[in-house]
Parts: sequence; structure tokens; C-alpha cells
Amino acid sequence: MFSFNNSYARLPDRFHASVFPEPVEAPALIKFNTALAKKLRLSIDDPDSGHLTAMLSGNVLPAGAEPLAMAYAGHQFGNFVPQLGDGRAILLGEVVDEDGIRRDIQLKGAGPTPFSRRGDGRAALGPVLREYIVSEAFAALGIPATRALAAVATGEPVYRETPLPGAVFVRVAASHVRIGTFQFFAARGDTEALKTLADYVVDRHYPDLKGTEKPTLALLQRVSDRQAELIARWLGVGFIHGVMNTDNMTISGETIDFGPCAFLDEYDPMKVFSSIDQQGRYAYRNQPGIGQWNIARLAECLLPLIDENEEKAVELANGVLKTFGEHFQAAWLALFVKKIGLSTEDPGDADLVQGLLSAMREGNADFTLTFRRLSALAEALRSGTETLHAEAALLEGFAPWQKAEAWLPQWRERLAREPAGADSAALMRSVNPAIIPRNHRIEEVIAAAVEGDLQPFERLLAALEKPYEDRPEFAAYTEAPTSDQRVLQTFCGT
Repeated sequence: MFSFNNSYARLPDRFHASVFPEPVEAPALIKFNTALAKKLRLSIDDPDSGHLTAMLSGNVLPAGAEPLAMAYAGHQFGNFVPQLGDGRAILLGEVVDEDGIRRDIQLKGAGPTPFSRRGDGRAALGPVLREYIVSEAFAALGIPATRALAAVATGEPVYRETPLPGAVFVRVAASHVRIGTFQFFAARGDTEALKTLADYVVDRHYPDLKGTEKPTLALLQRVSDRQAELIARWLGVGFIHGVMNTDNMTISGETIDFGPCAFLDEYDPMKVFSSIDQQGRYAYRNQPGIGQWNIARLAECLLPLIDENEEKAVELANGVLKTFGEHFQAAWLALFVKKIGLSTEDPGDADLVQGLLSAMREGNADFTLTFRRLSALAEALRSGTETLHAEAALLEGFAPWQKAEAWLPQWRERLAREPAGADSAALMRSVNPAIIPRNHRIEEVIAAAVEGDLQPFERLLAALEKPYEDRPEFAAYTEAPTSDQRVLQTFCGT
């Protein structure tokens, strides 16, 4: 099934610990991502076979696998922990997909590892389904993220506050190297390992940087740029990661670890859902600043490799850090002007976007619905039909609505200065999803699955496959939660 072509396992022993998955009692396949398997060039005769389920659960080790747990450290909510590592994840190996890109195949919840820190190494069904849903939603939205290959029920309970059904999640990533991986070796003063890791990352992810005058500095810049762009994309769909610790930030620029993540309903820039984020460190609007803070931690690790002269290395690294905010602002504005239908640049565009966000904040407007209804209004203006109806539909989402109503003439005036023939409505529909994995829908799926009903899970996945399209059969998934459906807090699930 897997044509493994492993590279991380070839790194020195201090990079990882060899560990085998712990067999489970009665594995049963919940979901297998056949489309992704094809992209990974996996040979599968029968997706429903017991042998496939046994491999995906960890009961049978596929040929060529070299299972290991990766070592890493990390800042967790600002506090440095010198040793974390994969506590419930086991990297089976790597495959090369149909685009020639190397991909990790990892089991989450496959049993304890040397890094488990007294944990059981298992995963509950709820967090596995959450990660499956959100990672595949991100793929459909076009936002870089790890992918879901499979979810497997273990037939065994896991014990958290109460007994819960157990499951294993099969995750696919460009790699699982994190900022925390570099921190692990920097904390030990292991410059040789840092150099080995930096060379590995360049070879695997950024081969075009080889041969540059200062490849490590170029690596820092590339990772910084990718994180800035990624976070701008998060904000564009109202996503709140919830645990932006340095061990949850990949060097590849993929979104990883969807534990207590959530999506905005009404727009509130200081919104926090995660139960463990007591101080709001990772609130919606704080994410760009935290991204820059995390890149600063990576820069500290790389200083010995950037330049032999420490002062010079610090100066060069600070130069990269200064560009993070500029790169983020450019990426954020480029996205948000599209969200309001603008394909050209105007000095007042940033103020126009902020004016809408301010009206949304004051009017407690739903983030996703507002931008989608604005797209419908743009279409009405373009066609000259039902303009009043589209405007009323938009404004009824604001309470109070006066600030939003005052903003609309400014927007129309700016839209009128777009080039002749520009299709603002089509542009808006391409970046403003109709459907996101709303928090209450995810919770409904989990509650049903715990009771043995997986139909809501399948239905939500189907709704999320084409998030930018209006599909009447999935209209209910576009709706904001009612007051009794609202999710106020999310939990990590470890």
C-alpha cells in the first residue's frame, strides 16, 4: 500500500525515538480519504478491507515503515518547555506524491511514546473527527494545512473526565518539523544538530535556497513569509487556532493541530474559544503578533548558523523580523480588499475595509454571512436586479445596523471606480466562503458520533467539499447558530 521513501528516520538518533504503535482491540474504519490516497499514489485494492484498517490503526506495520516519535521542545503559552516531542503521534514514514512532494504519514492516538509525559498516547473520537473535518475544510478552502487520510475507531475507551470512545487519526503533512524542533537542539547547545536540521529542511522544503550566500538567513525569511501569509488566510475565514505554541507552528507553512480551534460567528477581534487560553494570548486579532513572536524564537535558534559574528547574526535576524509585519499587512490587505470586491489598489482601501469590520463589530454581525451577503449585493448591483432586497438581507444581520448602512455608499462609490468589465461579485465569491465548519456543527457531529451515528459527520464533510458554491441542499450549513446552539468554549482533547 505505502511506497515508503523515508528521510527523517535517517537523521541522527537524537532527532527521534523508535517506537511501535500499540495494537487496539477492535479497529473499525470510520472514514478513508480515497481522493487523497490517490494523490499520495497509495495502492489500495479494497478500502473496506480488514488489512487496510489494521494498518491504519497501527495493529499491522506496513512494509517499509520505520515508526518513530519526533523530538521537539516549545513555548507553550509563552513558557518554554525544553522537551515535549510526539506524545501520542507516531510517524510511520514518508511517501512521494503524484506531484513529487514528500509527505509524512503519521498516526495520532496510536499509543504512548518515550515523550508521552505520563499520558496514555491515545485519542478520543471527538478530537479525531474535529481534526478530520477542519483539515479537509482547509484543503477545500485552499488554505495550507495538514490533511486527513483516515479515521479509525479503536473499539476501546479512553479516559479523560469520563470514558470516551477511542480513535486513531491518520495525518498527512509536508513534514512535521516545527519551530519547536529547532528549539529542542538550541536548548541543548547542539549546533551540529541545528545545522543538520536546517540543511534537512532546506533540502526537503526549500531546495531553491541551496547555494545562496546565507541559506539559513534565507530559510528564516522564507518561513517568516509563509507564516505571515498563512495567518492572513486564517483571518480571512475567521479562524482562531487556539494553541499557537511554537511546537504547533510548522516550518513548511502548513496549519497543524486543530485541538481547540474555532471559527468566528459574530465578528469580535478579541474572541477566544480555547478553554486553556485563559489570558486571551491567542485571540483572533492577536494571531499575527504571536506569529511574529514565534518567528523570533526560531531566529534565536538559528543565530549560530546565520553568521559567526553574533552581533551581525542578530542584526540580520532582526531585519527578517521587521519584514514579518509588512508581509502580513500586505497579504491581509490583498485578501480583504478582494473580500469586498476590489481588484485594484487605492490608498483608502485599508480604511474602507476597517470601516466594514468596525460596523460588523458594533453590529454583532456574523463574519461569514456578512461577506457572503455583501457578495450577493455586489451581484445585484452588477445585474441591476433585487438591489433593495440584497441590501436589506445584508443589513438585517447587523444590530444596530446604522453604521453598516452608512458604510455602504462609500463601498459603492469605490466599487464604481473598478475597471470596466471587472466582476466584483465573482471575485468576492471566490474568497468569501458560503460554508465553513461552524463550531456548533462540529459539536453536533461529535455528539452524534459518540452515540454511534456517523451520518452527520458524512453530511458535514459533503457540505464542506465546495465551500465557495451556493448549493441549496446544504443551505442549512450556511446559517449562523441560534442562541441555544452557540459554542462558547472549545477543548484540547488530549
